[in-house]
Amino acid sequence: MDAIGWTWAQISPWISSIAAPTFKDHRFSDEIDKLAGYKTKSILCMPIQNCDGEIIGVAQAINKNPAGVPFTDDDEKVLQMYLPFCGISISNAKLFAASRKEYDRSRALLEVVNDLFEEQIELEKVVRKIMQRALTLLQCERCSVLLLEDIESPVVKFSKTFELMSPLCCADSETSMEKLSCSDWLVNNSIAELVASTGLPVNISDAYQDPRFDTEADQMSGFHIRSVLCVPIWNSNHQIIGVAQILNRLDRKTFDDADQRLFEAFVIFCGLGINNTIMYNQVKKSWAKQSVALDLLSYHATCSKVEVDRLKAAKLPAVSELGIDSFHFSDFSLDNDGMITASLRMFLELGMVQKFKVDYEVLCRWLLTVRKNYRAVPYHNWRHAFNVAQCMFVMITTADFQEILSDIEILALMVGCLCHDLDHRGTNNAFQAKSGSALAQLYGTSATMEHHHFNHAVMILQSEGHNIFANLSSKDYSNLMQLLKQAILSTDLTLYFEQRTKFFEYVMSGELNWCLEKHREMLRSMLMTACDLGAVTKPWQISRQVAELVTSEFFEQGDRERVELKLTPAAIFDRNRKDELPGLQLEWIDGICKPLFEALAKLNGKVQPLVNGINSNRAKWEELYTMYRRSHGAADAANCTLKIEAIN
Repeated sequence: MDAIGWTWAQISPWISSIAAPTFKDHRFSDEIDKLAGYKTKSILCMPIQNCDGEIIGVAQAINKNPAGVPFTDDDEKVLQMYLPFCGISISNAKLFAASRKEYDRSRALLEVVNDLFEEQIELEKVVRKIMQRALTLLQCERCSVLLLEDIESPVVKFSKTFELMSPLCCADSETSMEKLSCSDWLVNNSIAELVASTGLPVNISDAYQDPRFDTEADQMSGFHIRSVLCVPIWNSNHQIIGVAQILNRLDRKTFDDADQRLFEAFVIFCGLGINNTIMYNQVKKSWAKQSVALDLLSYHATCSKVEVDRLKAAKLPAVSELGIDSFHFSDFSLDNDGMITASLRMFLELGMVQKFKVDYEVLCRWLLTVRKNYRAVPYHNWRHAFNVAQCMFVMITTADFQEILSDIEILALMVGCLCHDLDHRGTNNAFQAKSGSALAQLYGTSATMEHHHFNHAVMILQSEGHNIFANLSSKDYSNLMQLLKQAILSTDLTLYFEQRTKFFEYVMSGELNWCLEKHREMLRSMLMTACDLGAVTKPWQISRQVAELVTSEFFEQGDRERVELKLTPAAIFDRNRKDELPGLQLEWIDGICKPLFEALAKLNGKVQPLVNGINSNRAKWEELYTMYRRSHGAADAANCTLKIEAIN
């Protein structure tokens, strides 16, 4: 019709015929003829109807041959007889296309169900499959799934968000998924919150005309949103657990009612899949908790009353007699009971008992139980915990960090040192993850053991007669527990590497401000790490003996990796490569230990003896490394690779 300049409004349900010349008929427009260079002389135009008599189109014949002859009544009758068949064919074609589309959609929904119930172990995998299917099924540019933090809470807050962009969109657009920050992705958070709170779907055909849409966020993201379809995700109990959202049809049309119905049906299955996955993870976590709890109960117990009474009545040696005020103190000079009395002396010397009204008997019981909750592993045992606490004691007193730290920070650091490796199993975080242990399932793969150490410390504090913080105010108690958690978690070297660059920059520029909590937290973390690594600063005989204990524990883990996990252990865990220890120690000192102690010494000159100790020990390891190179060749020595996660 456009080819001859007609509009739909000009077509009547009856036969329209224009005899030559057409330009004399007021219903005809010759604008298209002028553009196309075509001369329309006569037109026969008739409606195409379906079986219900509804007009579904128009058929027209132009310029009857021979040229200039008008269409006759017979022509009209012929066309009128032909058009019902044309209407039937068009209707059938439309029905077939619609049924084919419904078949494809039904098949896609069945594939979604199959996908979801095949993969119900990891939430991220389930949601990613959901989004991939949504992008394909509804032919849109982006899809997001936002899960509620607490489905019982009246306040809408999302705990997990997932986003996926269509590959077709990425290929055609300069804005790729990598260019969009996490905050930019969630430009429709307000819409998602509305859907989650009301339980009603939202279908926005023109986002920039809708007051609920944040146009500023859209412009900042660099991704232009035209239309939005957002629906709630329900679980089997008809509770909203999140929302699903799709943006921009690829064909640039708006989402219609059919799209909304399909998306809502699709999301029903998604809700079931997500709910089942969450339930599976909850069951798995409950099993892990039970497994860890049973393991603890079978291995640990609190100390006896006899032990407490004996320690309470014991006379404590002075600090000078014990030698615990020296940077070069040797923890090997004390037995297990001697380390308990020395720990008591440190708490008394720091005034913790008096300042926080700590019951002396409770303190004795707590120390004995903490000792009992360290396992008999070669290195990460009670002796190591005491050694770390003694190093912190020297940092606070001899190096005068007590001038910066508050009393409650000092208490948290001392308790954190003694508890920072509670229930250590002699294996690192990487081993927990690779073996799929109950601890890894319970705490995740990030700082697994450190979270376990803290939770174990809390368990001891909550045991009857063990709460050394009982007389603190509720505010101080809450603050102290936060400080204690930070102290223990900071012994994870991953966190140390995240913070140390900034800390070193502050030290070099002199920008540390002790009025800022983030600077104080950074200092506490660095002190915890330094004390955890303190053995590297001790006199050579002590330092080497500790290195051998660490190596022994690592070799035991390597043996387990080889036998239980069928893996080839890294060099530092492989007893068959024990001759490489000097090279690994040099990398350990240069890459991790020395920069930290040098920064602390620049911050506080009284820490310099620890730097001197490191330099002295490094020279000894250099001698051994030189001997190793001579006997094994420089090429082999160069292959020593330090695995930083090994010490975690």
